[in-house]
Amino acid sequence: MIKEKLKRGSVPYKLYLYFNIFIRYYFFYRNRKTFSQFGEDLFIKKFFEYKKKGKYVDLGAFHPMRLSNTYLLYKSGWSGTNVDLNPITIDLFDIARSKDKNICCLIGEANGLLKDVYYEDWSAANSLTENENLKDKKQMRTRTFEDLINHDFDFLNIDLEGHDYEILRTINLKRYNPILICIEILKNCSDKENIFRFMQQNNYIFIKNLGPSYFFKKELK
Repeated sequence: MIKEKLKRGSVPYKLYLYFNIFIRYYFFYRNRKTFSQFGEDLFIKKFFEYKKKGKYVDLGAFHPMRLSNTYLLYKSGWSGTNVDLNPITIDLFDIARSKDKNICCLIGEANGLLKDVYYEDWSAANSLTENENLKDKKQMRTRTFEDLINHDFDFLNIDLEGHDYEILRTINLKRYNPILICIEILKNCSDKENIFRFMQQNNYIFIKNLGPSYFFKKELK
């Protein structure tokens, strides 16, 4: 495809980004009621229906609109921080969601760890796990959640292609205290019990899943 041959930072590349945002999505999808894969954004918006403005953190954000669990919140006046290891993703976010803070980095359990990343420039499935569908490999240094996020937030979205629990357990939920957390738990996930246990230990209860997206609500005492 043509987009795979575009050099990042070039004029054709920048033109394609604007086409991707303003023609492909703003124009053709402007009347869509949902942008996420399984209607998660509708559930999230309903959950926060009485909160007109709030904050979110989206880890593994991929695209500012396509398959996004936070775009409807953004359209409603919310803002937050989006994190992804793909620089193209962040270029798209900087154009489409300029009110957000958009960070290109690899999240890890400590700062400065050097890790292999398997990727394709326009893929939604870039990962730390080797995959035959991801042809390229590069090394990135990690940053911790606390190093990246310096604000309180109401909603946390985690979609890290199988490394969700690895990062979840590094987040101090007593410090940040989000009301709702959505975390991707795939069918073959070996950490499902660990995720549920961690959430329970931090006073979160499971309330719903839509496809692989599992929702946990803060239990108020």
